[in-house]
Amino acid sequence: MFFILSKILAFLVHPFSWIVISVAIGLFTKRKKLKKWTLLGAGIAVFFFTNTVIFSEFTRLWEPDGTKIEDVGHYDAAVVLGGMAEYDNNLDRLSLRRGGDRLWQAIHLYHLGKVDKIMIVGANGDVFDKGLNEAVQFKSVLLDWGIPSEDLIIEKNSKNTHENAVETKNVLENYPEVQNILLVSSALHMPRAQACFENEGFTDFDVFTTDHFTGATRGYSFEQFIVPNISNMTDWSKLIHEWVGYITYMMAGYI
Repeated sequence: MFFILSKILAFLVHPFSWIVISVAIGLFTKRKKLKKWTLLGAGIAVFFFTNTVIFSEFTRLWEPDGTKIEDVGHYDAAVVLGGMAEYDNNLDRLSLRRGGDRLWQAIHLYHLGKVDKIMIVGANGDVFDKGLNEAVQFKSVLLDWGIPSEDLIIEKNSKNTHENAVETKNVLENYPEVQNILLVSSALHMPRAQACFENEGFTDFDVFTTDHFTGATRGYSFEQFIVPNISNMTDWSKLIHEWVGYITYMMAGYI
């Protein structure tokens, strides 16, 4: 039930949903004052949620600082959280999304000898089966790339961040050689992920954030201040999703 509710909530927190509702009220209401304010509010929301600088500055407040590769120490395993791909059922292959940077960075760390094993965590976050089981399917790809089976660990059942932490703990009980881990996930997702792992009793771990939207240096171009970018609206939904998810997890006792 919690999983289903989270998917419904994901729709409700999308800025586009708010704008559509505001416009619909403005178009169909007979109350002139309400019509004026809802249409004005929709216009302001369009500017706010499509502005690159506004989105970046809010995101900067949420994302943890990144870590340079050379500053990473040695770990028994990189624990890579799912949410990286879709499955192309027509071509029978994985299709990477932005979050694929998580696995890309983990593979780099592995080949540099900074992590001994790669653990891929999670099946998918879908309500209905779409053919995706990231842990199983990514393991198959990494085996094709020459990474030995003994250096790959998978957790193939979890469907959200809370379950990621719970099931990772269960799986690692069978790997006593894995004592310290490097938790790898997107910068936007890391605050919630880190809190979940801490709540499940993980103590000997550090975090490595990937696919940052922001960085330590600001370098905006002129058009980013004034030219709308519709993709920012989708990125805003991800940020708001993390805010709401963090609060919801606190209420549920997951963090």
